[in-house]
Amino acid sequence: MDAVAVILEAPERLSLRTLALTPMADGHVCVEIDWSGISSGTEKLLWTGRMPDFPGMGYPLVPGYESVGRIVDAGRDARSRIGEWVFVPGANCYRDAHGLFGGSARRVILAGARVVPIDAGLGRDGVLLALAATAHHAIAIGGVPDLIVGHGVVGRLIARIAIALGGSAPTVWECNPARRDGAGYAVIDPADDDRRDYAAICDASGSGDILDTAFARLAKGGQVVLAGFYDRLSFAFPTAFMREARLRIAAEFTPADIAATLGLIDTGLLELDGLISHARPAAQAADAYPQAFTDPACLKMVLDWSAV
Repeated sequence: MDAVAVILEAPERLSLRTLALTPMADGHVCVEIDWSGISSGTEKLLWTGRMPDFPGMGYPLVPGYESVGRIVDAGRDARSRIGEWVFVPGANCYRDAHGLFGGSARRVILAGARVVPIDAGLGRDGVLLALAATAHHAIAIGGVPDLIVGHGVVGRLIARIAIALGGSAPTVWECNPARRDGAGYAVIDPADDDRRDYAAICDASGSGDILDTAFARLAKGGQVVLAGFYDRLSFAFPTAFMREARLRIAAEFTPADIAATLGLIDTGLLELDGLISHARPAAQAADAYPQAFTDPACLKMVLDWSAV
């Protein structure tokens, strides 16, 4: 079996070509992908060549950990799942490419235990499940923040989940004026905020210099939770010292975060609408990836695999 996939041949060198897939085992499923998302955090590091050397890292590689589609075939132990609409958090099923993420392909093969059944009615919004679970995980380890830095997709999801969990609407900082409208809660320019007693700050900006800014706005004993993905971070010690600042790092979401997020979606407390700003046919991936990373108007880019 083979599949058309997005291939990062090297930093800033991307193509769309056919790859041979590894055989399907008894517990595996084959998913035909309809939509895949482009991450402006981790995949930007892959695109620029600044991704740290994780196990399985290397070029050429298939990016993508935000895909949705339907199970069209399965191994002997998973035949009952054929027809399910599922979220795919990546795959490592390619003979001639690394699958550190591996979800941006027309067809993927992976263990059935890894795919998450979701409501087909979510459509392309289903690709946002990983980011929503990431936002939930940041709140799960750090509590509901009273300040969120960054109003991209993750920042918006942290705010939405905080409100869905019954918390007060947090203040959100956003430097891009185009990203401040229509939120239903306060989104302001940080230059317009003189508050310096925030107890809990959650960063969703991914900015490498965020710690100096965040520590300066904390109350004594306050906490900063890092919900982005960063190449390198540093900070001046005196401000953090004077505030006895605490720092938490939110890593990957867990199955419990997935379950909790789906519960909020199913009950209508969390909506994913309005977060995908751009969509392109998968055949235009070579243009879609740089646009996702450089266009300030692009909140979230997804690829449509239906014509491949």
